[in-house]
Amino acid sequence: MAAYMKSASLLALALGLALACASRAPAAAPVADAPPLKVFRYAFQIAETNFDPAQVTDVYSRIVIAAMLEAPLEFEFLAQPARMRPNTAAAMPEVSDDFKTFTIHIKPGIYFADDPAFKGRKRELVAEDYVYSLKRHYDPRWKSGNLYLLENAKVLGLSELRRRLMKEKKPFDYDTPVEGLRSLDRYTFQIRLAAPTPRFVYNLAAPGLAGALAREVVEAYGDKVGEHPVGTGPFVLAQWQRSSRIVLARNPGYREVFYDEHPPEGDSAPARRLQAIAAQLKGRRMPMIDQVVISIIEEPQPRWLSFLGQEQDIAEIVPNDFADVAFPNNRLAPNLAKKGIQMVRYLRSDVSVSYFGMENPVVGGYEPAKVALRRAISLAVDLEREIRLVRRGQAIPAQSIIAPNVWGYEPDFKSEMSDFDRARATALLDLYGYVDRNGDGWREQPDGSPLVIEYATSPDQLSRQLTEQWQKNMQAIGIKMVFKVAKWPEQLKSSRAGKLMMWGVGWTPAEPDGDTFLSLGYGPNKGQSNHSRFDLPAFNALYERQQQLPDGPERQALMDEAKKLLIAYMPYKVHVHRIFTDLAQPWVVGYHRNIFVAAFFKYVDIDMNELARRKGAPAPAAVAEAH
Repeated sequence: MAAYMKSASLLALALGLALACASRAPAAAPVADAPPLKVFRYAFQIAETNFDPAQVTDVYSRIVIAAMLEAPLEFEFLAQPARMRPNTAAAMPEVSDDFKTFTIHIKPGIYFADDPAFKGRKRELVAEDYVYSLKRHYDPRWKSGNLYLLENAKVLGLSELRRRLMKEKKPFDYDTPVEGLRSLDRYTFQIRLAAPTPRFVYNLAAPGLAGALAREVVEAYGDKVGEHPVGTGPFVLAQWQRSSRIVLARNPGYREVFYDEHPPEGDSAPARRLQAIAAQLKGRRMPMIDQVVISIIEEPQPRWLSFLGQEQDIAEIVPNDFADVAFPNNRLAPNLAKKGIQMVRYLRSDVSVSYFGMENPVVGGYEPAKVALRRAISLAVDLEREIRLVRRGQAIPAQSIIAPNVWGYEPDFKSEMSDFDRARATALLDLYGYVDRNGDGWREQPDGSPLVIEYATSPDQLSRQLTEQWQKNMQAIGIKMVFKVAKWPEQLKSSRAGKLMMWGVGWTPAEPDGDTFLSLGYGPNKGQSNHSRFDLPAFNALYERQQQLPDGPERQALMDEAKKLLIAYMPYKVHVHRIFTDLAQPWVVGYHRNIFVAAFFKYVDIDMNELARRKGAPAPAAVAEAH
């Protein structure tokens, strides 16, 4: 995670605001009577990594990828509950009765954005582009963190091809036909699986997994393809200053796509708001904005000040430090309401966890003493204090790894996961021999060696506040904890290699199903989604069985057993499910958050007259309402 500016540096803040302000101006010399550019500006709180689906796993890079690369399917923007529809596909996939074969037809006449890799020719999207793009996750060269999604589904022939070529120390062969992934004709491809996988179609709505890249682009840019993403989506990458600023420009060759969203019915205030948005924007050609300017602003204070200074169009996830100022008692502050600020508040389908490295000699292992240590540490975490002081009430305690608003979540489920009980924690430690033998105030391991817990963290303000809570919680039970501070991308690299003892992270799903959370404990996913490297045969068997069943009571029962095993063995201390609040400036039209739609800005507009009025500038003579 790289900082765009620090709160201690007023000069950096001023420069950042000036840069953002300047982004309203067209990059080229103005043309007479040309309408002003519509620029949507907001900030990431964590830096991107790169923009190659085969290399990224972080949510921020995936947002940018989704603006440029397209999957065959997509989630509807305003639908509640979540619902998919065709995107580049001509229709929803044809699915066999046994949920093993998926046939996808691609619309003709969709083209990639112009790029030198195509040598001056217009390049149409074809079925083979999806075959190639999905195969790239199997290529060891790219070290895909998403490979588990395809290997868990057991795409016929590809894992075997990967293992054989790795054993022979040969490059991955994209041209060898495999039974499980092939194009049937120019616009049709088929995926065949070894086992029933009823929810495999969700993968086809994830640009971060199934976004189409042309082979010519990958071969032209090689290891730097993550810096040169070329897709068929509504935006192209115009500028990129790594860990600082990302500029997306409207793709001039994007096909005709018109706003046609279907909000939930009903008379509740949230439903009426979405119904009004759908009516206002219906029939508008997308995207409605010309540019997206994304700043990386790590610290909460400058991020918040830049929104108040009208230099960001939204405050995505208002920092907890400002919750009492921005929305006291979870209602928009009167001074902000008077300015026309819009508030969007939602319970996030995610989990904030601290994981234990299960292969670490201190905290890992499945023997009773190691399980007792992890459970004692969990019991010593004062979640009520964390939610009240650090998260400012913007979260609810988590009872299991499965988050709200996905299939498999049970709102009435209660477990030890959220318990705070120092007496039980102390008793567990004493019982299993974690006691202070030398009188220095700190417990030792049962064999007498030092007990020191190393917790990986980042240098941002929220992480510092959370580590303070960890320090107090562990001191209270006599456990010495030290902190390994590094930027987020560095910690991610170490984590995937299994080098961290503990680390605190969030997990946000790409699909509305509890499977994506249970995948964090599935043994074969080590080094991918399973950062703890938990590997319990009983859990693995439950996970595989639930994957093959359609939704229903039998599947729910298996998921319940699986999540209870995660609670019992505690490879993850699941802290909270976060409540997020976004604020939008009065000139932003159509703002809404659907966490399964990464590039949400495809659906918003900027009211240039309202922007000019609020900023005290003359209204533009002409505003392009459609492109």
